[in-house]
Amino acid sequence: MAMFRGNIPAKIDEKGRLKLPSGFKALMDAASVTVFFVTSTDGKSAEIWPLPEWEKVEARLAKYSSYDPAVRDFMNVVNYYGLQVEMDNQGRILLPQILRNKAKLDAEVTVMGQIKYLAVHNREVFESEAPINGLSAERLNTVSGYMNDPD
Repeated sequence: MAMFRGNIPAKIDEKGRLKLPSGFKALMDAASVTVFFVTSTDGKSAEIWPLPEWEKVEARLAKYSSYDPAVRDFMNVVNYYGLQVEMDNQGRILLPQILRNKAKLDAEVTVMGQIKYLAVHNREVFESEAPINGLSAERLNTVSGYMNDPD
C-alpha cells in the first residue's frame, strides 16, 4: 500500500460521512481497498485505517497477552471509538457517531496523511492547537534520528 502524505481540507456531510479526497481515494483504489477501520486513540481526531493495515496492527498486538493492561486499554479505546466501514460508490466513509461527537467532526475538517492511515481533525480545533512556530527543537531532533536510522 502506498504511503499517505499531505493535507486536504474536506467536509463531513449531514449523515456523518466523509468523502475521501481524490488524491487519497486514488491510493485506495490502486490498492483495491474498500473496507476501513475508523477509530481514535484519544477522541480528538479520527483515524481511517485501510483494513489490511489495521489487521497488521492487530496481528502485532495479538502476540502479546490481552491481559497486558496497556494492550487491553488500547483495545478498549480503539474499539470504543471504532467501527469497521465500507466505502460507498461515491467514495464516502461513515465516521462513528460517538467519535464525530467527541472530536467535533461535523463540518470542516482536515484530512492528513499519517503514512499508513489518514487522520481527520476538526479544522478549526486543529489550527487553534497546532504548534504556531513548528516543531520544538527536541521533537525535531527525535524525528531526525528516526529518519537517519539505517534499516
